[in-house]
Amino acid sequence: MKYFNFLISNQIINITAISWFLTQVLKVIIVMLTEKRFDLSRFFGAGGMPSSHSATVCTLSVLIGRMYGFSTPEFAIAFVFSLIIMYDAAGVRRAAGQQAFVLNKMLDNWYNAEQEFTEIELKELLGHTPLQVAIGAIIGIFIGTIAII
Repeated sequence: MKYFNFLISNQIINITAISWFLTQVLKVIIVMLTEKRFDLSRFFGAGGMPSSHSATVCTLSVLIGRMYGFSTPEFAIAFVFSLIIMYDAAGVRRAAGQQAFVLNKMLDNWYNAEQEFTEIELKELLGHTPLQVAIGAIIGIFIGTIAII
């Protein structure tokens, strides 16, 4: 119970979680506006506009900077961590999603209607475009800046 109380009383964790939650909700809203459909899976899934990874780590970095100072080791750690996460979201994870797309197309072409392929398709929406990462970062910086700590 002591650890649960720590989690719910830690403002940085709470505000960072709110940033993630709001960004995930925004993904659902954007799909509703652009594709005219309600897709709750966008709330739970990775990838898409905006990047909740970027929003979350940028909120964390800004809050650390505001609380401890922007020239502290704590902020430096959070900042470098943020850069790595955002690079991964737009680089490695996006490339994995593109590879999954190609592999799924190859499997579709390889197996015709007479041959049944029972494997689950690979998940294609894994990473983010640079724009999705940038918008997520802007949202995270904004939330971290306006949050009351």
